[in-house]
Amino acid sequence: MAEDRPVQDQENRGQRGRGQRRGRPMSQQGGDGPEKEFAEKVLYINRSAKVVKGGRRFSFSALVVTGDRKGKVGLGLGKAREVAEAIRKAGEIARQNMAPVALKDATIPHEALAFFGGAQVLLRPASPGTGLIAGKTVRAVLESAGVKDVLSKSLGSKNAANVAKATLEALGQMRRREDIYRLRGKPLRKTAPEAAEAPAAETVK
Repeated sequence: MAEDRPVQDQENRGQRGRGQRRGRPMSQQGGDGPEKEFAEKVLYINRSAKVVKGGRRFSFSALVVTGDRKGKVGLGLGKAREVAEAIRKAGEIARQNMAPVALKDATIPHEALAFFGGAQVLLRPASPGTGLIAGKTVRAVLESAGVKDVLSKSLGSKNAANVAKATLEALGQMRRREDIYRLRGKPLRKTAPEAAEAPAAETVK
Protein backbone atom coordinates (compact mmCIF):
# COMPACT_ATOMS: atom_id res chain seq x y z
CA MET A 1 0.00 0.00 0.00
CA ALA A 2 2.83 2.35 0.80
CA GLU A 3 4.33 1.80 -2.68
CA ASP A 4 1.01 2.53 -4.46
CA ARG A 5 0.43 5.91 -2.79
CA PRO A 6 3.30 7.79 -4.52
CA VAL A 7 2.11 6.50 -7.90
CA GLN A 8 -1.48 7.60 -7.22
CA ASP A 9 -0.29 10.97 -5.91
CA GLN A 10 1.75 11.52 -9.08
CA GLU A 11 -1.26 10.63 -11.27
CA ASN A 12 -3.51 13.01 -9.32
CA ARG A 13 -0.95 15.78 -9.56
CA GLY A 14 -0.65 15.21 -13.31
CA GLN A 15 -4.43 15.34 -13.72
CA ARG A 16 -4.65 18.53 -11.67
CA GLY A 17 -1.81 20.05 -13.68
CA ARG A 18 -3.43 19.12 -16.98
CA GLY A 19 -6.75 20.50 -15.80
CA GLN A 20 -5.15 23.78 -14.81
CA ARG A 21 -3.30 24.12 -18.09
CA ARG A 22 -6.41 23.37 -20.07
CA GLY A 23 -8.58 25.59 -17.90
CA ARG A 24 -6.52 28.78 -18.28
CA PRO A 25 -7.03 29.28 -22.05
CA MET A 26 -10.72 28.38 -21.67
CA SER A 27 -11.22 31.07 -19.04
CA GLN A 28 -9.37 33.64 -21.15
CA GLN A 29 -11.35 32.89 -24.31
CA GLY A 30 -14.71 32.55 -22.61
CA GLY A 31 -14.61 35.87 -20.76
CA ASP A 32 -17.25 38.39 -21.74
CA GLY A 33 -15.34 41.47 -20.64
CA PRO A 34 -15.59 44.84 -22.42
CA GLU A 35 -12.23 44.29 -24.12
CA LYS A 36 -13.69 41.41 -26.12
CA GLU A 37 -16.17 43.73 -27.84
CA PHE A 38 -13.46 45.81 -29.54
CA ALA A 39 -10.59 45.05 -31.87
CA GLU A 40 -7.27 46.55 -30.80
CA LYS A 41 -4.24 46.86 -33.06
CA VAL A 42 -0.82 48.22 -32.15
CA LEU A 43 0.39 50.57 -34.88
CA TYR A 44 3.88 51.17 -33.53
CA ILE A 45 5.97 51.07 -30.35
CA ASN A 46 8.70 53.63 -29.73
CA ARG A 47 11.50 53.42 -27.18
CA SER A 48 13.14 56.48 -25.68
CA ALA A 49 16.08 56.72 -23.28
CA LYS A 50 16.92 59.27 -20.61
CA VAL A 51 20.54 59.50 -19.50
CA VAL A 52 20.87 59.93 -15.75
CA LYS A 53 23.74 59.64 -13.27
CA GLY A 54 23.19 55.92 -12.77
CA GLY A 55 22.90 55.10 -16.47
CA ARG A 56 19.99 55.09 -18.91
CA ARG A 57 16.31 54.92 -18.12
CA PHE A 58 14.15 53.53 -20.90
CA SER A 59 10.50 54.31 -21.48
CA PHE A 60 8.09 53.15 -24.17
CA SER A 61 5.22 54.75 -26.04
CA ALA A 62 2.59 52.74 -27.93
CA LEU A 63 0.06 53.88 -30.51
CA VAL A 64 -3.09 51.73 -30.55
CA VAL A 65 -6.22 51.90 -32.70
CA THR A 66 -9.47 50.45 -31.33
CA GLY A 67 -12.78 49.86 -33.08
CA ASP A 68 -15.92 47.77 -32.93
CA ARG A 69 -15.86 47.00 -36.70
CA LYS A 70 -19.37 48.48 -36.89
CA GLY A 71 -18.68 52.16 -37.48
CA LYS A 72 -16.77 53.30 -34.39
CA VAL A 73 -13.01 53.83 -34.13
CA GLY A 74 -10.57 55.60 -31.81
CA LEU A 75 -6.84 56.25 -31.47
CA GLY A 76 -4.77 56.32 -28.29
CA LEU A 77 -1.15 56.95 -27.31
CA GLY A 78 0.13 55.47 -24.05
CA LYS A 79 3.49 55.90 -22.30
CA ALA A 80 5.02 53.76 -19.56
CA ARG A 81 8.24 52.11 -18.37
CA GLU A 82 7.04 48.73 -19.71
CA VAL A 83 5.71 47.82 -23.15
CA ALA A 84 2.66 45.98 -21.84
CA GLU A 85 1.65 48.87 -19.61
CA ALA A 86 2.07 51.36 -22.47
CA ILE A 87 -0.19 49.23 -24.71
CA ARG A 88 -2.79 48.93 -21.95
CA LYS A 89 -2.87 52.70 -21.40
CA ALA A 90 -3.09 53.33 -25.14
CA GLY A 91 -6.01 50.90 -25.44
CA GLU A 92 -7.93 52.63 -22.64
CA ILE A 93 -7.36 56.07 -24.21
CA ALA A 94 -8.42 54.76 -27.63
CA ARG A 95 -11.68 53.35 -26.21
CA GLN A 96 -12.41 56.70 -24.56
CA ASN A 97 -11.78 58.57 -27.84
CA MET A 98 -13.93 56.33 -30.04
CA ALA A 99 -16.11 58.30 -32.48
CA PRO A 100 -18.79 57.15 -34.94
CA VAL A 101 -18.03 56.96 -38.66
CA ALA A 102 -20.63 57.23 -41.43
CA LEU A 103 -20.34 54.14 -43.64
CA LYS A 104 -22.25 52.92 -46.67
CA ASP A 105 -22.56 49.13 -46.48
CA ALA A 106 -18.95 47.86 -46.51
CA THR A 107 -17.37 50.99 -48.01
CA ILE A 108 -17.41 54.77 -47.54
CA PRO A 109 -20.08 57.13 -48.92
CA HIS A 110 -17.78 59.41 -50.92
CA GLU A 111 -14.20 60.47 -51.58
CA ALA A 112 -12.26 62.31 -48.88
CA LEU A 113 -8.85 63.95 -48.61
CA ALA A 114 -7.38 64.80 -45.20
CA PHE A 115 -4.15 66.28 -43.86
CA PHE A 116 -2.46 65.99 -40.49
CA GLY A 117 1.01 67.43 -40.07
CA GLY A 118 3.02 66.30 -43.07
CA ALA A 119 0.77 63.31 -43.82
CA GLN A 120 -1.88 63.29 -46.52
CA VAL A 121 -4.45 60.49 -46.94
CA LEU A 122 -6.89 60.03 -49.80
CA LEU A 123 -9.84 57.63 -49.48
CA ARG A 124 -12.15 56.56 -52.30
CA PRO A 125 -15.16 54.22 -52.21
CA ALA A 126 -14.81 50.88 -53.98
CA SER A 127 -17.18 48.25 -55.32
CA PRO A 128 -17.94 45.12 -53.26
CA GLY A 129 -15.15 42.56 -53.37
CA THR A 130 -12.36 45.07 -53.97
CA GLY A 131 -10.92 44.75 -50.47
CA LEU A 132 -8.74 47.23 -48.61
CA ILE A 133 -6.18 48.71 -50.99
CA ALA A 134 -4.19 50.55 -48.34
CA GLY A 135 -0.94 50.60 -46.44
CA LYS A 136 -0.36 49.02 -43.04
CA THR A 137 -1.37 52.01 -40.90
CA VAL A 138 -4.35 53.08 -43.00
CA ARG A 139 -5.51 49.47 -43.28
CA ALA A 140 -5.47 48.99 -39.50
CA VAL A 141 -7.63 52.08 -38.94
CA LEU A 142 -10.10 51.15 -41.69
CA GLU A 143 -10.42 47.54 -40.50
CA SER A 144 -11.11 48.68 -36.95
CA ALA A 145 -13.84 51.00 -38.24
CA GLY A 146 -15.49 48.20 -40.23
CA VAL A 147 -14.55 49.27 -43.77
CA LYS A 148 -14.01 46.32 -46.11
CA ASP A 149 -13.82 47.86 -49.60
CA VAL A 150 -11.87 51.07 -50.22
CA LEU A 151 -9.14 52.57 -52.37
CA SER A 152 -6.59 54.74 -50.56
CA LYS A 153 -3.37 56.60 -51.13
CA SER A 154 -0.97 57.90 -48.48
CA LEU A 155 1.25 60.83 -49.46
CA GLY A 156 3.81 62.94 -47.67
CA SER A 157 5.03 61.91 -44.23
CA LYS A 158 5.20 58.21 -43.35
CA ASN A 159 5.00 58.85 -39.60
CA ALA A 160 2.52 56.30 -38.26
CA ALA A 161 0.87 58.74 -35.83
CA ASN A 162 0.33 61.41 -38.47
CA VAL A 163 -0.94 58.91 -41.05
CA ALA A 164 -3.36 57.37 -38.55
CA LYS A 165 -4.69 60.78 -37.48
CA ALA A 166 -5.06 61.85 -41.11
CA THR A 167 -7.05 58.67 -41.78
CA LEU A 168 -9.32 59.42 -38.82
CA GLU A 169 -9.75 62.96 -40.13
CA ALA A 170 -10.78 61.59 -43.52
CA LEU A 171 -13.27 59.20 -41.91
CA GLY A 172 -14.66 62.09 -39.87
CA GLN A 173 -15.50 63.93 -43.10
CA MET A 174 -17.86 61.17 -44.23
CA ARG A 175 -21.53 62.16 -44.55
CA ARG A 176 -24.38 59.97 -45.80
CA ARG A 177 -26.86 61.41 -48.26
CA GLU A 178 -29.71 60.70 -45.85
CA ASP A 179 -28.01 62.66 -43.07
CA ILE A 180 -27.39 65.69 -45.31
CA TYR A 181 -31.03 65.82 -46.45
CA ARG A 182 -32.23 65.47 -42.86
CA LEU A 183 -30.00 68.31 -41.64
CA ARG A 184 -31.29 70.56 -44.43
CA GLY A 185 -34.87 69.66 -43.64
CA LYS A 186 -35.57 68.35 -47.14
CA PRO A 187 -37.21 65.09 -48.23
CA LEU A 188 -34.90 62.37 -49.48
CA ARG A 189 -34.76 62.26 -53.27
CA LYS A 190 -34.18 59.07 -55.20
CA THR A 191 -31.26 58.89 -57.56
CA ALA A 192 -31.63 57.80 -61.21
CA PRO A 193 -30.64 54.13 -60.58
CA GLU A 194 -33.04 53.92 -57.61
CA ALA A 195 -35.89 55.45 -59.62
CA ALA A 196 -35.27 52.99 -62.46
CA GLU A 197 -35.24 50.00 -60.13
CA ALA A 198 -38.45 50.98 -58.29
CA PRO A 199 -40.94 50.28 -61.18
CA ALA A 200 -39.16 47.03 -62.02
CA ALA A 201 -39.58 45.85 -58.44
CA GLU A 202 -43.29 46.72 -58.52
CA THR A 203 -43.90 44.80 -61.75
CA VAL A 204 -42.21 41.71 -60.35
CA LYS A 205 -44.54 41.80 -57.38
